[in-house]
Amino acid sequence: MRIPIYQIDAFTDRLFSGNPAAVCPLEGWLPDGLMQAIAAENNLSETAFFVPEGEGFGLRWFTPACEVDLCGHATLATAHLVLNHLEPSWERVAFASRSGPLEVSRQGDRLMMDFPAYPPRPVDPPEGLAECLGAEPEAVLRSNYLMAVFGDPSQVVDLRPRFGAMIARGIDEAVVTAPGEDCDLVSRFFAPGMGIMEDPVTGSAHCTLVPYWAERLGKGELHARQVSERGGELFCRLDGDRVLIAGRAVTYLEGHIDVGSVVGADGS
Repeated sequence: MRIPIYQIDAFTDRLFSGNPAAVCPLEGWLPDGLMQAIAAENNLSETAFFVPEGEGFGLRWFTPACEVDLCGHATLATAHLVLNHLEPSWERVAFASRSGPLEVSRQGDRLMMDFPAYPPRPVDPPEGLAECLGAEPEAVLRSNYLMAVFGDPSQVVDLRPRFGAMIARGIDEAVVTAPGEDCDLVSRFFAPGMGIMEDPVTGSAHCTLVPYWAERLGKGELHARQVSERGGELFCRLDGDRVLIAGRAVTYLEGHIDVGSVVGADGS
């Protein structure tokens, strides 16, 4: 069995930055164990698999360690593949996912994703959070992710989290954020519990970041920057109970995976 595979850098307009995602178009779903094994072999933050479904596609995402409910950069990468390589005459593409219907449409030279909003609420910090992150946040909130807020962007850039301590404390993931200087907000995302020490650019985290910063800054449109080593740019808008997240993407490679030796006649 030969499976097409593309690697696409998302939330960037140049290679070797943004967040790389592997994308595999399929005619039908593979066994879950095989998709997980492929994602582990790729060893990227996410590998996306999609199949034809209705007038759009079914879409699933796997980290090297597990399947996840929502992934922004791999959705952007998949939409880039569909709208720029497979169906360049289309203006939009719809995906069915574990987080409900997701639509991606052209917005000039960007692609805009329509995602659910997950407004965060204040919570008590998990025990040892400051020790794990390496600094004491001003506030801690939670929605789909734990979010730690700092006062200055340099604090976010300078964090050197202790991933072993995070795992030991049961802190599987954390978004860290602060107001920006030449943008509205900055963030980083750590997820050792998902097999990702630091995710270069995390679209799904902005389902929580955008409602928070839109209320705090009193503005609906936000320019966000993820200040990981690779870095990424996101252009966001809060639209009721949805977050619109736009970005660019570039294709790095195209090839195929040969898994014939591990797939039996029954597809298992």
